[in-house]
Amino acid sequence: MTTAGELLGVTDRTLVMGVVNVTPDSFSDGGEWFEPDAALAHGLEVLDAGADVVDVGGESTRPGAERPTVAEELRRVLPLVTALADRGAVVSIDTMRAEVAAAAVEAGAGIVNDVSGGLADPDMVPFVAGSGLPFVAMHWRGHSTEMQSRAVYADVVGEVLYELSVRRDEIVRAGVDAERLVLDPGLGFAKTAEHNWQLLAALPELHGLGHPVVLGASRKTFLGRLGRSADEAPRPPADRDLETVATSVMAAMAGLWCVRVHDVPSTVRALAVVQAAAEHAPDDDPDGPDEGGVR
Repeated sequence: MTTAGELLGVTDRTLVMGVVNVTPDSFSDGGEWFEPDAALAHGLEVLDAGADVVDVGGESTRPGAERPTVAEELRRVLPLVTALADRGAVVSIDTMRAEVAAAAVEAGAGIVNDVSGGLADPDMVPFVAGSGLPFVAMHWRGHSTEMQSRAVYADVVGEVLYELSVRRDEIVRAGVDAERLVLDPGLGFAKTAEHNWQLLAALPELHGLGHPVVLGASRKTFLGRLGRSADEAPRPPADRDLETVATSVMAAMAGLWCVRVHDVPSTVRALAVVQAAAEHAPDDDPDGPDEGGVR
Protein backbone atom coordinates (compact mmCIF):
# COMPACT_ATOMS: atom_id res chain seq x y z
CA MET A 1 0.00 0.00 0.00
CA THR A 2 1.44 3.37 -1.03
CA THR A 3 1.71 5.97 1.71
CA ALA A 4 1.45 9.74 1.48
CA GLY A 5 5.09 10.05 2.46
CA GLU A 6 6.14 7.75 -0.37
CA LEU A 7 4.20 9.86 -2.86
CA LEU A 8 6.25 12.88 -1.85
CA GLY A 9 9.28 11.09 -3.23
CA VAL A 10 7.79 10.58 -6.70
CA THR A 11 9.72 12.71 -9.17
CA ASP A 12 9.48 10.81 -12.45
CA ARG A 13 5.87 11.71 -13.18
CA THR A 14 3.17 14.18 -12.16
CA LEU A 15 0.67 12.79 -9.67
CA VAL A 16 -3.10 13.19 -9.87
CA MET A 17 -5.14 14.39 -6.90
CA GLY A 18 -8.84 13.71 -7.47
CA VAL A 19 -11.37 16.09 -5.93
CA VAL A 20 -14.40 14.92 -3.95
CA ASN A 21 -16.40 17.87 -2.62
CA VAL A 22 -18.85 16.89 0.10
CA THR A 23 -20.56 20.28 -0.04
CA PRO A 24 -23.89 21.73 -1.18
CA ASP A 25 -22.31 24.84 -2.68
CA SER A 26 -18.92 24.19 -4.33
CA PHE A 27 -18.52 26.12 -7.57
CA SER A 28 -17.91 23.02 -9.67
CA ASP A 29 -20.15 20.26 -8.37
CA GLY A 30 -21.85 21.58 -5.26
CA GLY A 31 -24.50 19.17 -4.06
CA GLU A 32 -23.74 16.42 -6.55
CA TRP A 33 -21.81 14.30 -4.04
CA PHE A 34 -23.30 15.75 -0.85
CA GLU A 35 -25.13 12.64 0.31
CA PRO A 36 -22.87 10.01 1.96
CA ASP A 37 -23.64 7.18 -0.45
CA ALA A 38 -23.11 9.40 -3.50
CA ALA A 39 -19.89 10.78 -2.02
CA LEU A 40 -18.46 7.31 -1.40
CA ALA A 41 -19.45 6.07 -4.84
CA HIS A 42 -17.76 9.06 -6.44
CA GLY A 43 -14.69 8.71 -4.23
CA LEU A 44 -14.30 5.11 -5.33
CA GLU A 45 -14.72 6.14 -8.97
CA VAL A 46 -11.96 8.71 -8.53
CA LEU A 47 -9.72 6.10 -6.94
CA ASP A 48 -10.45 3.45 -9.57
CA ALA A 49 -9.79 5.98 -12.34
CA GLY A 50 -6.19 6.24 -11.21
CA ALA A 51 -6.02 9.11 -8.75
CA ASP A 52 -2.91 8.91 -6.59
CA VAL A 53 -4.61 10.96 -3.88
CA VAL A 54 -8.30 11.55 -3.12
CA ASP A 55 -8.85 15.07 -1.80
CA VAL A 56 -11.91 15.29 0.46
CA GLY A 57 -13.33 18.69 1.34
CA GLY A 58 -16.39 19.79 3.29
CA GLU A 59 -16.17 23.56 2.86
CA SER A 60 -16.66 25.47 -0.37
CA THR A 61 -14.00 28.08 -1.10
CA ARG A 62 -15.81 29.66 -4.06
CA PRO A 63 -15.93 33.48 -3.91
CA GLY A 64 -18.54 34.61 -1.40
CA ALA A 65 -19.14 31.19 0.14
CA GLU A 66 -20.31 31.07 3.76
CA ARG A 67 -18.39 28.82 6.11
CA PRO A 68 -20.07 25.77 7.67
CA THR A 69 -19.76 25.16 11.38
CA VAL A 70 -16.98 22.86 12.56
CA ALA A 71 -19.56 20.25 13.50
CA GLU A 72 -21.13 20.39 10.03
CA GLU A 73 -17.78 20.15 8.27
CA LEU A 74 -16.88 17.12 10.38
CA ARG A 75 -20.24 15.51 9.64
CA ARG A 76 -19.62 15.92 5.93
CA VAL A 77 -16.08 14.62 5.64
CA LEU A 78 -15.39 12.02 8.31
CA PRO A 79 -17.50 9.13 6.96
CA LEU A 80 -15.94 9.49 3.52
CA VAL A 81 -12.38 9.82 4.80
CA THR A 82 -12.86 6.70 6.91
CA ALA A 83 -14.38 4.67 4.09
CA LEU A 84 -11.73 5.63 1.54
CA ALA A 85 -8.82 5.12 3.93
CA ASP A 86 -10.21 1.70 4.87
CA ARG A 87 -10.02 0.81 1.19
CA GLY A 88 -6.36 1.74 0.98
CA ALA A 89 -6.67 5.19 -0.58
CA VAL A 90 -4.22 7.97 0.17
CA VAL A 91 -6.62 10.64 1.38
CA SER A 92 -5.94 14.34 1.77
CA ILE A 93 -8.24 16.43 3.90
CA ASP A 94 -9.02 19.81 2.36
CA THR A 95 -9.70 22.05 5.35
CA MET A 96 -8.65 25.30 6.98
CA ARG A 97 -9.47 24.04 10.48
CA ALA A 98 -7.05 22.20 12.72
CA GLU A 99 -9.88 20.44 14.54
CA VAL A 100 -11.20 19.03 11.28
CA ALA A 101 -7.71 18.09 10.13
CA ALA A 102 -7.01 16.26 13.39
CA ALA A 103 -10.25 14.29 13.23
CA ALA A 104 -9.68 13.43 9.57
CA VAL A 105 -6.14 12.24 10.27
CA GLU A 106 -7.48 10.09 13.09
CA ALA A 107 -9.94 8.67 10.53
CA GLY A 108 -7.13 7.82 8.13
CA ALA A 109 -6.23 10.92 6.11
CA GLY A 110 -2.53 11.08 5.25
CA ILE A 111 -2.18 14.62 3.88
CA VAL A 112 -3.46 17.98 5.11
CA ASN A 113 -4.39 20.38 2.31
CA ASP A 114 -5.05 23.90 3.61
CA VAL A 115 -5.92 26.61 1.08
CA SER A 116 -4.98 29.22 3.67
CA GLY A 117 -1.54 27.74 4.25
CA GLY A 118 -2.29 27.61 7.96
CA LEU A 119 -3.22 31.28 8.21
CA ALA A 120 -6.95 30.81 8.85
CA ASP A 121 -6.46 28.79 12.04
CA PRO A 122 -3.46 29.42 14.30
CA ASP A 123 -3.67 25.83 15.55
CA MET A 124 -3.19 24.30 12.10
CA VAL A 125 0.57 24.56 11.68
CA PRO A 126 1.33 23.31 15.22
CA PHE A 127 -0.97 20.34 14.58
CA VAL A 128 0.71 19.52 11.27
CA ALA A 129 4.15 19.89 12.84
CA GLY A 130 3.20 17.41 15.55
CA SER A 131 1.62 14.96 13.13
CA GLY A 132 4.61 14.76 10.80
CA LEU A 133 2.26 14.48 7.81
CA PRO A 134 2.68 16.14 4.42
CA PHE A 135 1.17 19.63 4.37
CA VAL A 136 -0.06 21.42 1.25
CA ALA A 137 0.10 25.18 1.81
CA MET A 138 -1.52 27.45 -0.76
CA HIS A 139 -0.87 31.11 -1.53
CA TRP A 140 -3.68 32.91 0.28
CA ARG A 141 -4.74 36.49 0.87
CA GLY A 142 -7.97 36.03 2.78
CA HIS A 143 -11.27 34.19 3.01
CA SER A 144 -13.56 33.76 0.01
CA THR A 145 -15.82 36.62 1.09
CA GLU A 146 -13.00 39.12 0.68
CA MET A 147 -10.26 37.58 -1.44
CA GLN A 148 -11.18 39.07 -4.81
CA SER A 149 -10.75 42.59 -3.46
CA ARG A 150 -7.15 41.61 -2.70
CA ALA A 151 -6.31 40.58 -6.26
CA VAL A 152 -3.94 43.51 -6.72
CA TYR A 153 -0.36 42.89 -7.89
CA ALA A 154 2.36 44.87 -9.62
CA ASP A 155 4.08 41.59 -10.56
CA VAL A 156 1.86 38.62 -9.80
CA VAL A 157 4.50 35.94 -10.44
CA GLY A 158 7.16 37.66 -8.37
CA GLU A 159 4.78 38.53 -5.55
CA VAL A 160 3.21 35.08 -5.34
CA LEU A 161 6.65 33.47 -5.26
CA TYR A 162 7.81 35.90 -2.59
CA GLU A 163 4.70 35.53 -0.42
CA LEU A 164 4.86 31.74 -0.70
CA SER A 165 8.53 31.76 0.28
CA VAL A 166 7.78 33.93 3.32
CA ARG A 167 4.95 31.65 4.38
CA ARG A 168 7.13 28.58 3.77
CA ASP A 169 9.79 29.96 6.09
CA GLU A 170 7.20 30.68 8.79
CA ILE A 171 5.76 27.17 8.52
CA VAL A 172 9.17 25.52 8.72
CA ARG A 173 10.22 27.69 11.67
CA ALA A 174 7.05 26.55 13.43
CA GLY A 175 8.22 22.94 13.22
CA VAL A 176 6.83 21.49 9.99
CA ASP A 177 9.39 19.26 8.27
CA ALA A 178 10.55 21.10 5.15
CA GLU A 179 10.76 17.75 3.37
CA ARG A 180 7.03 17.29 3.87
CA LEU A 181 5.90 20.72 2.73
CA VAL A 182 4.10 21.10 -0.59
CA LEU A 183 3.24 24.50 -2.09
CA ASP A 184 0.34 25.65 -4.27
CA PRO A 185 0.30 28.99 -6.18
CA GLY A 186 -3.44 29.32 -5.57
CA LEU A 187 -4.89 29.93 -9.01
CA GLY A 188 -8.25 31.68 -8.70
CA PHE A 189 -7.68 32.75 -5.10
CA ALA A 190 -7.26 36.54 -4.94
CA LYS A 191 -6.28 36.48 -8.59
CA THR A 192 -7.90 37.73 -11.77
CA ALA A 193 -7.99 35.75 -15.00
CA GLU A 194 -4.95 37.68 -16.22
CA HIS A 195 -3.07 36.78 -13.03
CA ASN A 196 -3.94 33.10 -13.50
CA TRP A 197 -2.64 33.09 -17.07
CA GLN A 198 0.59 34.78 -16.02
CA LEU A 199 1.15 32.16 -13.33
CA LEU A 200 0.45 29.34 -15.77
CA ALA A 201 2.99 30.81 -18.16
CA ALA A 202 5.56 30.83 -15.35
CA LEU A 203 5.07 27.30 -13.99
CA PRO A 204 8.77 26.35 -14.28
CA GLU A 205 9.65 29.23 -11.94
CA LEU A 206 7.77 27.52 -9.12
CA HIS A 207 10.64 25.03 -8.87
CA GLY A 208 12.70 27.86 -7.44
CA LEU A 209 10.76 27.52 -4.20
CA GLY A 210 12.51 24.19 -3.58
CA HIS A 211 9.40 22.17 -2.74
CA PRO A 212 6.92 19.92 -4.53
CA VAL A 213 4.18 21.98 -6.16
CA VAL A 214 0.47 21.25 -6.63
CA LEU A 215 -1.46 23.03 -9.39
CA GLY A 216 -5.19 23.52 -8.92
CA ALA A 217 -6.56 25.00 -12.13
CA SER A 218 -9.41 22.53 -12.51
CA ARG A 219 -12.64 24.01 -13.89
CA LYS A 220 -11.73 27.53 -12.78
CA THR A 221 -13.74 30.36 -14.32
CA PHE A 222 -10.85 31.79 -16.31
CA LEU A 223 -10.77 28.55 -18.30
CA GLY A 224 -14.49 28.81 -18.99
CA ARG A 225 -14.03 32.25 -20.51
CA LEU A 226 -11.71 31.04 -23.26
CA GLY A 227 -13.25 31.68 -26.65
CA ARG A 228 -16.10 33.71 -25.14
CA SER A 229 -16.72 37.39 -25.76
CA ALA A 230 -16.78 39.80 -22.84
CA ASP A 231 -20.59 39.86 -22.77
CA GLU A 232 -20.96 36.07 -22.87
CA ALA A 233 -21.20 33.93 -19.77
CA PRO A 234 -18.34 31.47 -19.24
CA ARG A 235 -18.96 27.82 -19.98
CA PRO A 236 -20.33 25.92 -16.96
CA PRO A 237 -17.73 24.23 -14.74
CA ALA A 238 -18.36 20.70 -16.00
CA ASP A 239 -17.68 21.94 -19.54
CA ARG A 240 -14.15 23.10 -18.68
CA ASP A 241 -12.45 19.72 -18.42
CA LEU A 242 -10.68 19.89 -21.79
CA GLU A 243 -9.07 23.17 -20.82
CA THR A 244 -8.21 21.72 -17.43
CA VAL A 245 -6.46 18.77 -19.06
CA ALA A 246 -4.36 21.24 -21.06
CA THR A 247 -3.22 22.95 -17.85
CA SER A 248 -2.38 19.55 -16.35
CA VAL A 249 -0.22 18.73 -19.36
CA MET A 250 1.51 22.10 -18.92
CA ALA A 251 2.13 21.26 -15.26
CA ALA A 252 3.56 17.86 -16.14
CA MET A 253 5.85 19.30 -18.79
CA ALA A 254 7.04 21.86 -16.24
CA GLY A 255 7.85 19.04 -13.82
CA LEU A 256 5.29 19.86 -11.14
CA TRP A 257 4.63 17.23 -8.50
CA CYS A 258 0.84 17.02 -8.68
CA VAL A 259 -2.33 18.37 -10.29
CA ARG A 260 -5.62 18.65 -8.41
CA VAL A 261 -8.52 17.88 -10.75
CA HIS A 262 -12.18 16.92 -10.94
CA ASP A 263 -11.95 14.84 -14.15
CA VAL A 264 -9.50 12.13 -13.15
CA PRO A 265 -9.85 9.70 -16.10
CA SER A 266 -9.00 12.28 -18.78
CA THR A 267 -6.15 13.67 -16.72
CA VAL A 268 -4.60 10.25 -16.12
CA ARG A 269 -4.72 9.48 -19.83
CA ALA A 270 -3.26 12.83 -20.83
CA LEU A 271 -0.41 12.60 -18.34
CA ALA A 272 0.36 9.08 -19.56
CA VAL A 273 1.08 10.64 -22.96
CA VAL A 274 3.47 13.14 -21.37
CA GLN A 275 5.16 10.34 -19.45
CA ALA A 276 5.51 8.11 -22.52
CA ALA A 277 7.04 10.94 -24.53
CA ALA A 278 9.48 11.70 -21.72
CA GLU A 279 10.54 8.07 -21.56
CA HIS A 280 11.26 8.05 -25.29
CA ALA A 281 13.07 11.38 -25.43
CA PRO A 282 16.56 11.22 -26.96
CA ASP A 283 19.44 11.29 -24.55
CA ASP A 284 21.43 14.50 -24.68
CA ASP A 285 24.68 12.80 -23.65
CA PRO A 286 27.16 13.99 -26.31
CA ASP A 287 29.44 11.01 -25.67
CA GLY A 288 26.78 8.48 -26.60
CA PRO A 289 26.14 5.19 -24.78
CA ASP A 290 28.78 3.36 -22.84
CA GLU A 291 29.96 -0.07 -23.95
CA GLY A 292 27.08 -2.50 -24.04
CA GLY A 293 24.56 0.31 -24.46
CA VAL A 294 24.40 0.96 -20.71
CA ARG A 295 24.69 4.58 -19.68
